Amino acid sequence: MKWPPWSFSTTNSHDNHRPSYTSPEFIIACIAASTSALLGAHVYRNYVRRIPTASHISPRLLRRRSLFGHVTSVGDGDNFRVFHTPGGRLLGWGWLPGRKIPTARKDLKDQTVHVRLAGIDAPECAHFGNKAQPYSAEALAWLKAYVGDRRVRAYLHSKDQFDRVVATVKVRRGLQRRDVGLEMLKAGMATVYEAKTGAEFGNMRSQYEEAEARAKRMKVGLWRQPKRLRVSPHEYKQALKQQQV
Repeated sequence: MKWPPWSFSTTNSHDNHRPSYTSPEFIIACIAASTSALLGAHVYRNYVRRIPTASHISPRLLRRRSLFGHVTSVGDGDNFRVFHTPGGRLLGWGWLPGRKIPTARKDLKDQTVHVRLAGIDAPECAHFGNKAQPYSAEALAWLKAYVGDRRVRAYLHSKDQFDRVVATVKVRRGLQRRDVGLEMLKAGMATVYEAKTGAEFGNMRSQYEEAEARAKRMKVGLWRQPKRLRVSPHEYKQALKQQQV
């Protein structure tokens, strides 16, 4: 018996305040913290981290992710460069300090994703000493006017042999988001992609073929050319390859 009886022991008072590493509360707190850290890392890696170039796009992102960004330059009738701005204006791009989109060429070097429009082929511009294909200048001008200096969303499909990401691209025009490839076909500024390998359509093949057929019937854009003089971009590139053999 303790004496006096009203006294109390302080022998284990310090031990009573020690955290129990096997208690349910402690285990639950650890699981919650770990889950939060893993979720945060996943969100950052997949939705917040900026992707500087097409080379940085992991194969696991293809056919599963889209990129939102600002078109900084248009190099040909069916490809352009995008500065990736994950989260857009919601995450401060364009207005927060340190989140400005570069404009100088030197600042954009190795900082843009090269995008090739899926499912279409535009007339070839002059490259490597080869002369330009008819309507290549018109197609380039059309694409510059349609997406140049605008925000776009690219739905990633694959990469091509030039390390470009092949994507279906949408841009807001007025109150609607438009499929850039589809609009090019409607305007007669491109043909449906004809190569047997590497073709990507993003479930839009039938719509693309219908748009091309209508443009051909209406004789708009490159379809104004007489049939005997008309050469598709695919045929043009094949002829160039034959010349180089």
